[in-house]
Amino acid sequence: MDDIRAALRSIDDALRDALAGVFDGGPAAADDAELLAVVGAAAEVIRKAEGVLVAVTAEVQERSAGAVRDDRLTTRFGCRSVSELLQRATRFSPARIADVERAARGIRRPVGLTGELGECAFPGLRAAMRDGVVGSDAAAAAMAPLQAAAGRVGRSGLCAADSELADAACGRGVDSAPPATAAELRVFAQVWAAYLDQDGAEPREERALRNRGLVLGRERDGLIPVRGALMPEVAGQLQRIFHSILNPKLAPGVRFSPDVWGNEGPGEGEGREGEGEGREGVGREPSPDARTRPQKQHDALATALVAAAASGGLPAIGGAAPTLVVTVRADDLASGRGYARVSGCDVPVPASVAAHTACIGNVQRVVLGREGRIVSLGFAGRIFTAHQRRAILARDGGCVIPGCDTPPEWCEIHHVEEASRGGPTHTDNGVALCWHHHRTLDGSGWQVRMRRGVPEVRGPAWWDPPQRWRRGGRPRDRVPA
Repeated sequence: MDDIRAALRSIDDALRDALAGVFDGGPAAADDAELLAVVGAAAEVIRKAEGVLVAVTAEVQERSAGAVRDDRLTTRFGCRSVSELLQRATRFSPARIADVERAARGIRRPVGLTGELGECAFPGLRAAMRDGVVGSDAAAAAMAPLQAAAGRVGRSGLCAADSELADAACGRGVDSAPPATAAELRVFAQVWAAYLDQDGAEPREERALRNRGLVLGRERDGLIPVRGALMPEVAGQLQRIFHSILNPKLAPGVRFSPDVWGNEGPGEGEGREGEGEGREGVGREPSPDARTRPQKQHDALATALVAAAASGGLPAIGGAAPTLVVTVRADDLASGRGYARVSGCDVPVPASVAAHTACIGNVQRVVLGREGRIVSLGFAGRIFTAHQRRAILARDGGCVIPGCDTPPEWCEIHHVEEASRGGPTHTDNGVALCWHHHRTLDGSGWQVRMRRGVPEVRGPAWWDPPQRWRRGGRPRDRVPA
């Protein structure tokens, strides 16, 4: 092993020089091709170093597998397991060591009773790792599905899969594809495992069906925790819904949006409210969406649930489509303070939620007097008809808040002047808003008004310090005056 350690020390010395160069500004002077060449070279070094680590780990596993605990390598070094020993020796994370151990089990050649070395489980991947083509993560990804099925699959089938996976990893596949990534090798291995272990797929499906579930927990800090496990096809459908709502490029072809508001000059109307006949304000970039990815997916799920409940395709409850009932006291609704309650979830919510629901067809608002008497019900006359909705969506082209890419079919229609204050359910009083902007309109700083049947939007001061009123909707359908 002395020659191996000497070779590693010489590599370490060379890498120290390379580290000094890259951390002292070397990458800044490189062109794009040179930069990517260094990335590729670094990856090659890492893969080869991981090959050394995996091969040594295989021997550590062999020396730690003795029947007598005190004779094990791990015991002699005060560790409970190979994983603990390697974590201490390498300072790597448990997940990375797990990949190293899995790869080591796959390339380890067992010692027979006569002392001869037997064949390893994955000779093709072992050769690819010896050549420095496959790292520990890719090897583990390729081996894991087949190792799980090894007890039910013949040796010839595993060898065929190993050979195909090694060819894919080295770029020697029949389709002349480039070397496969770790994620691609995992998918290839899963396909091979399903093909070789066709009897094992059904029990896995049965286990999945038995363990599937979705549970709404108890309220905590104003939120309802969700836990569970989805069947793959259900998760895939949900992910497709997320993509359809959150996809930033909703229409085919090139899309230009640097000038959302056009290049008209500043408004010339009277006062800050812009009540005169002035032209639209100076163009601005769309407002940045500060929501995190999980927050966006939550809002996308809320949008999808509203659309599903309104679709007419769900089973009826009590003779009617599934309708969410929001109950609020009249005083709280009028003041905008206090709280409301939502059916199916006994948790108080802000009274503003009740105002929000007045515009949604599959949500009914129930207003109670001080003594608990029902004084008002949300009814169909306050909900925009399908014809009105289509017309408003055609006019606005989607959510009217600038920078929001929610498509028209996922938008809600908002009463600009609330129906409870006498606002008509008319196209001149309705605008398209996504669930997020509709839900947060009162506290976000965005304001919406109608002017001669056309929506206008005023942004918060942090986005537009002059806070001019600007025409809402998508500019692609705007007709020049």
